[in-house]
Amino acid sequence: MLAESSKEERRDEQFAEKVSTKIWLETPSEENPYLTEESYCHGYSLLELMKKRSFVDVLYLLLRGELPTPDEAELLEHLMIALISPGPRHPATRAAMNAGVGKTDTAHILPISMTIYGGEHLGGASIEPAMRFLRKHRRKPAHEVAEELIASNQPPIEEGDWHIAPGFGSRFNGIDPMPAKIAKQLLKLNGAGDTLRWADQFAEVLSYHNQGWLNTGVVAAVLTDLGFPPRSGAGLLQLFAAPGLLAHGIEFANKPVSAMPFPKDEDYVIEYQK
Repeated sequence: MLAESSKEERRDEQFAEKVSTKIWLETPSEENPYLTEESYCHGYSLLELMKKRSFVDVLYLLLRGELPTPDEAELLEHLMIALISPGPRHPATRAAMNAGVGKTDTAHILPISMTIYGGEHLGGASIEPAMRFLRKHRRKPAHEVAEELIASNQPPIEEGDWHIAPGFGSRFNGIDPMPAKIAKQLLKLNGAGDTLRWADQFAEVLSYHNQGWLNTGVVAAVLTDLGFPPRSGAGLLQLFAAPGLLAHGIEFANKPVSAMPFPKDEDYVIEYQK
């Protein structure tokens, strides 16, 4: 006896006949419709943007659908400069260096390091949660939120960093001073918003518990104030750091493999199971 086949059901979706986007418009060439005569970003001619606007302006336009004010553009540009390189301590930078010194095709250095920088450890995956945390709590007194989180959570039993909230916590069992300095400098700009100010107060309270700003928290606060949606946060962080990751990878692509440390024999530990 044959088993009854599962009942097939018709899908209700009506699929689009062609791809459409509100972001970009390309007018076809009269001679060849497969070639582009003019390009427009949210209604603005690309050639005119090239003449009159900065990269920061067009990046903002691309993702937000409108051009930034001078204060917004200044704030975003300063943030991009601050995040242009994760630094040689970051695993993503070390991945770029290893790829370079290992003579990986240079076209792959950036994708390799970006994969690492998309992770949760001071990377892209932590930006969206941080933005959502700030959007949820920024209307409450910062000190109350901080004290409540400290009281209702326990630090790790084993030694290690404690991240009390996305974008905030300790690093190497201490407070990372650089993110706080970046935040203070951004707060001096006219474009600094309420979320950044709230987050700075929040970090100040956390400092009494050996925690503070992380770079990802600074990014999340500024992007929230600039109106970027949380889902864009991970990609923007990767974009900001791309020049630095590429630079470190290219630097080591021109070096011999001996330019990187190699563990000595005595540093290897082999455990035998009985």
